[in-house]
Amino acid sequence: MELNNIRLLVNDFDRCFKFYAETLGLNVTWGKIGGDYASFDVGIPSGLSIFKSDLMASAIGNSHQDLPHNNREKIAIILKVDNVDKSYQELTTKGVEFIDSPTDMTGWGIRAAHFRDTEDNLIEIWSELAKDKWDKDLQEESKDYEQE
Repeated sequence: MELNNIRLLVNDFDRCFKFYAETLGLNVTWGKIGGDYASFDVGIPSGLSIFKSDLMASAIGNSHQDLPHNNREKIAIILKVDNVDKSYQELTTKGVEFIDSPTDMTGWGIRAAHFRDTEDNLIEIWSELAKDKWDKDLQEESKDYEQE
């Protein structure tokens, strides 16, 4: 098996399409406004896609069920950027409302910030911290994965 894409099942296709294509500036590899399906290059061509939720529900026979509401996240879209602070500023000027400001996550070895798309999906942008800024436990753990 190989991963083809992560597909978000959305209610407002056009609004979500504009968010990923225009606000985030992801390259559209398939689809357009007014469609049912679109995919975007996220470092993997067509690695992220959107599809109308009602069409998937119909396909798998659960149109009668309610959509989840007021739940803790079950998925997060993680996007690596060159500079979290710069991306944070650029996206803020485009109207993106962040949950938090760029923060060093020393136990994760990254600097990160979080926001939501138009369908309330959680998105993290991150860039790697210099290894000397990692916390001691992460530095020690990383030794288990170093190539010799």
